[in-house]
Amino acid sequence: MSVLDRFNLTGRRALITGGSRGLGLEMARALGEAGAEVIISGSNAEHLHKACEELRGANIHASALQADLSKPEEAERLCDTLLRDHTPIDILINNVGGRRINTPTEDLALEDWQRILDLNLTQAFILTKRIGGAMIPRQWGRIINIASINALWPGKAMRGRSYETSKGALTMFTKAVAADWAMHGITVNAIAPGPFLTDANKRWIGERPEFEGEVATSIPMGRWGSPEEIGPLALYLASDASSYMTGSVLVIDGGKLLW
Repeated sequence: MSVLDRFNLTGRRALITGGSRGLGLEMARALGEAGAEVIISGSNAEHLHKACEELRGANIHASALQADLSKPEEAERLCDTLLRDHTPIDILINNVGGRRINTPTEDLALEDWQRILDLNLTQAFILTKRIGGAMIPRQWGRIINIASINALWPGKAMRGRSYETSKGALTMFTKAVAADWAMHGITVNAIAPGPFLTDANKRWIGERPEFEGEVATSIPMGRWGSPEEIGPLALYLASDASSYMTGSVLVIDGGKLLW
């Protein structure tokens, strides 16, 4: 097998949660261009439709399922649908997540804490348990969890700490499941992105325009990441090219953690 053949995903089916925009859409695009059938999930029907049309316009076999994964019951419902109508799922990218609040710990309501943990962690557990668990009998699978550099480093300007906590837990969940499932031919790895110019971060910048320059000057490369730069890394982890890598957390941050 040639080195390029190791990246070929023809015949594989991938689920990318939060796949209608930003990093999720770019990872779906990368896997689709490598030959995979991609299923994207998201909470917004309009965004899902637009993303599917965009992917299909690039000759990618794409479909969409709507689900609000901040609610555990919705994660269970999504799994029910996938396991009934869309098997097998060979590649699972647990991408959906976010911070959404900036409340200091001393003022943070329990329900807000739990909501962010459900958004970033609980849904990834549910999908890993059910979609990843269905990979065990086939003895092949790829699970990619999208963590954050904030799993390794608390952001100076951040408050509430539910985001860092949930992403930190997701990285350890990654390692633990990787150890358990290595014998089954399933690799479980995480990507820890730094600052990327996603729609969510553009909204933060819109509220405080100076934020863009402040962050850029704190990065050795001097700029934010562009969403399409994460696609090749996701493809590597989803393919046979990464067959001997599991339990790893790959940082992609322009050198942010170096300073």
